[in-house]
Amino acid sequence: MIRIEIWSDVVCPFCYIGKRRLEQALADFPHRDQVEIEWKSFLLNPEQVTNAGQSITAYLAERKGWTLEYAREMNNYVADMAQTVGLNYQFDKVVVANSLQAHRLLQYAKRKQTGDAMKEALLKAYFIDGRNIDDKQTLVNLAADGGLPNDEVLEVLADELSFRKQVFDDVREASSLGVRGVPFFVFNRTFGISGAQPLEHFTAALTKAYDTLSPAPISDPTDDVCTTDGNC
Repeated sequence: MIRIEIWSDVVCPFCYIGKRRLEQALADFPHRDQVEIEWKSFLLNPEQVTNAGQSITAYLAERKGWTLEYAREMNNYVADMAQTVGLNYQFDKVVVANSLQAHRLLQYAKRKQTGDAMKEALLKAYFIDGRNIDDKQTLVNLAADGGLPNDEVLEVLADELSFRKQVFDDVREASSLGVRGVPFFVFNRTFGISGAQPLEHFTAALTKAYDTLSPAPISDPTDDVCTTDGNC
């Protein structure tokens, strides 16, 4: 069995693109039925204050010291990249939000064996549908769409400590592995690839993992990652 652990944040645009590229590689991988994926939590900005009244362009300009024009250009660049994998990012609709609650819900969904579907729903909600991923009712609705029981989801979200430990355990584990940016994909705990790499990199990684080649070093981050220092 090939085990792929993926550290990512719901608010990372390259994480959604990387997810699609891995899925494209898996679609043509002859041993895809022997692949197990686990989504791991990563918080790019744990102190982020949710602000539904601020545009993502203004937020990026403020946080990174960019002009509004440059922030808009960067969003357009990423949106064009997303289009290459069939994703239609709507940056003008994005709600600036803290992602901790979304990660707590993801951790709960993993326990219910629906982690991948929940991760997809959260990314789509943020980057395409313009929904507030820090709003409890929004999260309840997303979970319900995925078949998760409302009463349990409400209980999880009402208790701020519920699944919080699992989130921060993932964050600490990423640090121990030297992860500096997301998305970050670890194959069978022997080698990793960082960023929304081209399709052929994922194809090669799957082949290497299946062939159980000798461990290779974890690669350094590329430009197409989001990091905790605000670079994205």
